[in-house]
Amino acid sequence: MKHLRFLNKYFYKYKWWIIPGIFFVVISNIFGVIPAQVIGHAFNLITENIQIYGLFSGFDDQAIIYDIFSYSLLYFGFLVLFLYLIRGLFLFFMRQTIILMSRHIEFDMKNEIYAHYQRLSLGFYRRNNTGDLMNRATEDVNRVRMYVGPAIMYAINTAVLFLLIISSMYSVNATLATFCLLPLPVLVVTIYFVNTLINKKSEQIQEQLSRLSSFVQERFSGIRVIKSYVREEHTSAIFAAESEGYKKNSMSLVKVQAFFYPTMLLMVGLSTILTVYVGGRQVIAGSISAGNIAEFIVYVNQLTFPVTMLGWVTTLIQRASASQKRINEFLELKPDIASGDINVSDLKGNISFKNVDFTYPDTGIQALKNISFEIEQGQFVAVIGRTGSGKSTLANMIMRMYDTDAGEISIDGHTLRKVNLHQYRDQIGFVPQEVFLFSDSIKNNIAFGLDRITGDEVERAAENAAVLNNILNFEHQFETTLGERGITLSGGQKQRVSIARALVKEPKILIFDDCLSAVDTRTEEEILNNLGRVMQGKTSILIAHRISTIKNADKIIVMDGGEIIEQGTHQSLLALEGAYHEMYQHQLLEEETN
Repeated sequence: MKHLRFLNKYFYKYKWWIIPGIFFVVISNIFGVIPAQVIGHAFNLITENIQIYGLFSGFDDQAIIYDIFSYSLLYFGFLVLFLYLIRGLFLFFMRQTIILMSRHIEFDMKNEIYAHYQRLSLGFYRRNNTGDLMNRATEDVNRVRMYVGPAIMYAINTAVLFLLIISSMYSVNATLATFCLLPLPVLVVTIYFVNTLINKKSEQIQEQLSRLSSFVQERFSGIRVIKSYVREEHTSAIFAAESEGYKKNSMSLVKVQAFFYPTMLLMVGLSTILTVYVGGRQVIAGSISAGNIAEFIVYVNQLTFPVTMLGWVTTLIQRASASQKRINEFLELKPDIASGDINVSDLKGNISFKNVDFTYPDTGIQALKNISFEIEQGQFVAVIGRTGSGKSTLANMIMRMYDTDAGEISIDGHTLRKVNLHQYRDQIGFVPQEVFLFSDSIKNNIAFGLDRITGDEVERAAENAAVLNNILNFEHQFETTLGERGITLSGGQKQRVSIARALVKEPKILIFDDCLSAVDTRTEEEILNNLGRVMQGKTSILIAHRISTIKNADKIIVMDGGEIIEQGTHQSLLALEGAYHEMYQHQLLEEETN
């Protein structure tokens, strides 16, 4: 239960749902126990009236005795029916409080998990797959809801009913009550041992389900690759193998439960047998009446459902505990990146790197080594280098997706670690290398970075990104709904919509992470000309492979192996006749060959 302590804050929040719920549980069970006593009295009445009816055999008054007997039975029958109707009403109130409370807790938990996921740093998502994240926020939360709702409701119901029935039993006859309850300790021991198995197998099932969800999510995302390489049968075979593992774990749990429930019913049946045998001897001895035996049999039968529920509740609690443990693992994680307190509501765009080192913690690859450079407000700075030279890492460091291992990054003279992260990122336009568009309209994708925006602003941003004509050619234009990850658009169109999304913010700093690779030279020139006009007086950082893209930059940074090997203007770097000059000559040769 230690993992479920996390839920105590929700129980406190919804205490005015739980308290009435417990009250309704108690009242409903009182009206559930009283009918057994009524039935006991009715049974005694039947026995006595049959004897009296026999004594009046041959007399005219026998008909009167029969009428009295019939009316008495009818009275007791309506009384029992009335009591059960009252109980049903309070059971309804019980469910309306406790079960509805569980839905509110489910809602709060999902929001808390989602909000916490968003606070976690980029490294967290590199270490964990999407399917597992989704499973913890959906399937695991649902299992926890079954604990805070049905499990708690039936557990309280069972506890209250046990107390009422046992006290009622001992008030009638202590000896008979003791014999009736003899099988219960055996049941408790059985539950204790079975719980351990249920908990272990529940954890295995949840882990296997996470792997299965991750596999399906990844394969559906890469369905084009699967079809291109004709690997449908291969992936189906892997899915079948994963499903087989999940089925085996589930069947193993079912086998434990299949042993559990009949054992409980056997104990209840044994109690009934003991009630009849010991009660019969008590009746013969004159200690109790026959109606008391009937009353005890009703009590034992009333315990059957709660005892059965006890096993189910135990399973729910164990599975909820396993699920809450998985949820807590992520909720207890602290973000690697913590926001600072320095206000940067009016960002200038001066950036400074001083002896910056960075190594990816999950791979151990050193991406940046002793990086130092200065970017002044309004400068157009380009970063170029071979694949894997650290260009994208540099962009992520400016965005503070990661923190430096050594050295310091400054923004407008402030250490980046001490800057208010929300204010800072809100003034940056970032176009990542891997373009991601949401399954929404083109308009909403472009306007994603702002809370309120007009159609004119969206259209202007699309024009500056050289994608306006493409959008206007669509049947629904800006209201065109994109498929998952923007699959409706071509690669170049996706890149330009992503650029429009960054430009519409009118950012103080604009970062292009090699996002012009899928557009032709003419479109690229149009975008860069628009960029020069839109970003006048603002800082622009362009990561690219083609030198033709960056030759007009105020400063060009050449990277190789995570280090800056050259920096300067296009002409000054050519004059050095170093790595930049070699890349330039090589690209000229390629163009001439083409």
